[in-house]
Amino acid sequence: MSAARRHAVVIGMGLMGCDIAAIFLAGGWHVTAAEPDAARWPAATERVRASIAQLDGDAEVAASLTLVSAAEEAGYDSAEIVIEAIPERLDLKQALFARLDAQVPPHVPLVSNASGYRITDIAGHIATRGRCANLHFFLPAHLVPGVEVVRGEHTDPAICDTVAAIMDGLGRKVIRVAKDVPGFLANRIQHALMREAFAVIDQGLATAEDVDNAVRYCFGFRYLAAGPIMQKELAGLETQLEAGRTIYPSLCNSPEPSPTLARLVAENRLGPKTGRGFREWPPEVTARERARYEKALLAAVRILREDG
Repeated sequence: MSAARRHAVVIGMGLMGCDIAAIFLAGGWHVTAAEPDAARWPAATERVRASIAQLDGDAEVAASLTLVSAAEEAGYDSAEIVIEAIPERLDLKQALFARLDAQVPPHVPLVSNASGYRITDIAGHIATRGRCANLHFFLPAHLVPGVEVVRGEHTDPAICDTVAAIMDGLGRKVIRVAKDVPGFLANRIQHALMREAFAVIDQGLATAEDVDNAVRYCFGFRYLAAGPIMQKELAGLETQLEAGRTIYPSLCNSPEPSPTLARLVAENRLGPKTGRGFREWPPEVTARERARYEKALLAAVRILREDG
């Protein structure tokens, strides 16, 4: 008799939930996914199958996905981990964790894929808040190998060890974050870049296209080979020190988001979802750029696999 498949529960089957489910399914797990809108089930299943295929997995393992209409129906007794991937609203997440507190056996980790909210605030005062942590994936979750495991103010360190071990076993690159601060680690670094990227547009220093090209074809091009700290070590930290003394005083340090960004959002120029952002986004351009983007990510994944 074959061994029983390990069991994960994913709550919410938007893009993130589907791709998280695909990671577990491709790794040989059984996944129960809660999605209240049954009309979305066919599209969600198709997304899961496509994501598994991009992971070079057998799309037939999608048969190990069970969809249910409510979190209460997920069957938690055999679950090793429960992952919340519902919309980014604190009140919804808090209400869900309050229910899971009583429904899920107390030894099972409860983790949130929230990208901004702290797990300390999501778990609040529930009785089992010590088994709650953030497990932050990056879209598209199945292609971006990194995942943050964030310890909340009340999280038992052993829970982070357990969650990290599960992710490592699924081939993810685990980033441990020791303090529960807004944005965790990667998004704090990313938003520091984004603040300056929008600031140079605000100042008329460059266009959006020039900013994208500067990152893609200059310093960002090197990040696949080495992160920013190693890169500066390879160049010599004294060079970074002197550059910092020259450049830092003129960098944007505004606590408010970019005026250009605020204006575009006010004009409903959100990008492909509304057809316009900095650029025009007709459907055919959106489809082409998304396909190119995912093709580039897949090539990067292959390079990182060769790198070990």
